Amino acid sequence: MEIIGYLASLLIGISLGLIGGGGSILTVPVLVYLFHVEPVLATAYSLFIVGATSLVGVFPKYKNNMVNLRTAIIFGIPSIISVYATRKWLVPAIPENVLQIGGFTLTKALLLMLLFALLMTAASISMIRDKTTNDDHAAPAELKFNYPVILIEGMLVGLLTGLVGAGGGFLIIPALVLLSKLPIKQAIGTSLLIIAMKSLSGFVGDLSHMLIDWSLLLPVTGLAIAGIFLGNALNKKINAASLKKGFGWFVLVMGIYIIIKELFF
Repeated sequence: MEIIGYLASLLIGISLGLIGGGGSILTVPVLVYLFHVEPVLATAYSLFIVGATSLVGVFPKYKNNMVNLRTAIIFGIPSIISVYATRKWLVPAIPENVLQIGGFTLTKALLLMLLFALLMTAASISMIRDKTTNDDHAAPAELKFNYPVILIEGMLVGLLTGLVGAGGGFLIIPALVLLSKLPIKQAIGTSLLIIAMKSLSGFVGDLSHMLIDWSLLLPVTGLAIAGIFLGNALNKKINAASLKKGFGWFVLVMGIYIIIKELFF
């Protein structure tokens, strides 16, 4: 299972390189089901893996003028604050047994896995139904920032990232296209920088109260980083829109599987 886990680690990076998101949707299930990492700890590992991979992957996109730094800062600051606070104070404050009804006990680990599965389902629907055009030859629209909406969106994405360890690219990219009028490819590059900043800040919030197994975390992160270079190379040869839709269906099946497995098995 570990060999399959290491192969899946490559897919995390490939997804980030190809479509600017989706990698974190794979990370927690890979860690929990293939490496048998406890779910709460897996969300922390996911933050480091996705953050480090996105940070490395953003450099080639920046060199190709696919990163808008001003947008990343405006969106990223509230996300960083929110995700750090969530990992530092909110997640540790959640009790081990959240709710008990009859013979059913909702544990902290089960709650986070169910939240993650619901996020996977929402992400998959977003990817399957995505009708965003990839018109990079159109004249660039004037950047107009809806600051209150961007602030709220950034804080919500940070909260979700902190709770379930997902980068939230499927939320960030549409927000950048709609709220900041960025072309889709620039939105993907900018999303990677935002994901890197907030994911790594969330991981820093975990260091004070979690014991990290670097012997597992570093090899998985290294493979994910190798994957993002593969994803960037494949991005030039594969129709990203078709791939995104296919990946969306895969994520939907995975999300439903996690819900069924966690509740009934």
